[in-house]
Amino acid sequence: METIEFNLEGEYIELLQLLKATGIAQTGGHAKMIVDDGGVVRDGEVETRKRAKLRVGDVIEIEGNLKIIINV
Repeated sequence: METIEFNLEGEYIELLQLLKATGIAQTGGHAKMIVDDGGVVRDGEVETRKRAKLRVGDVIEIEGNLKIIINV
């Protein structure tokens, strides 16, 4: 599984913004489809909230192929 370390510049980033910022989703609509299809796992549980606030230490898995670690 490929791992990306994402450096957070503020207090949090919303899930849809993270998907676009990392290039996983090209558009907001594409990002919504990934979340709606159950393709996002946050700290071991499926994340269905499109605007979930992700903070330092969160680990996100995308469709079982990619892991994103939120860092400072």
